[in-house]
Amino acid sequence: MSLEGKTIGVALTGSFCTYEKVFVGIQSLVDEGALVQTIFSDASSSIDSRFGRAETFIERAEDITGVHPMMTISEAEPIGPGSLLDILVLFPCTGNTIAKLANGITDTPVLMAAKAHLRNNKPLLISISTNDALGMNMKNIGLLLNAKNIYFIPFGQDNPKKKPNSMIAHTELLIPALEAALEGRQYQPVIR
Repeated sequence: MSLEGKTIGVALTGSFCTYEKVFVGIQSLVDEGALVQTIFSDASSSIDSRFGRAETFIERAEDITGVHPMMTISEAEPIGPGSLLDILVLFPCTGNTIAKLANGITDTPVLMAAKAHLRNNKPLLISISTNDALGMNMKNIGLLLNAKNIYFIPFGQDNPKKKPNSMIAHTELLIPALEAALEGRQYQPVIR
């Protein structure tokens, strides 16, 4: 499948340690000919961390895509009525966002983008990055694994000895997982 001309939303949440991989992924989508619209959560658009400044991440996203990121709930809401995206990727998707999505909470631009996009019966792809995937968030991941139009980039434990509950997506599988989701199927195996 070609991504040429596909409109792909990439929604960033606060797992800042994964941002280098996220920007590599965004660049790969642009290189494939996709039109990419980024959406920043409140945390990702305002928190400076040891991994970089929020302002730098926003500028980098705009430099790669040529499109200003959506950064408010009101900017993300038209994704639904306008059917603006072919697919939306939550990249990275924190445990907090997973929990809220699984429980129908829409209190950030990223969650509004997800809710708005899903109303159109279009695919939502999740790239998890959470320290509690095998703990408190397992039930939420399970709910989303069984939800209509929600798919996952394959994921696995990233540091079983020091962080036994932590799991992270294999972001190098972004494009094949995205292509599968656009075809209405989950890329396999989900857990690696």
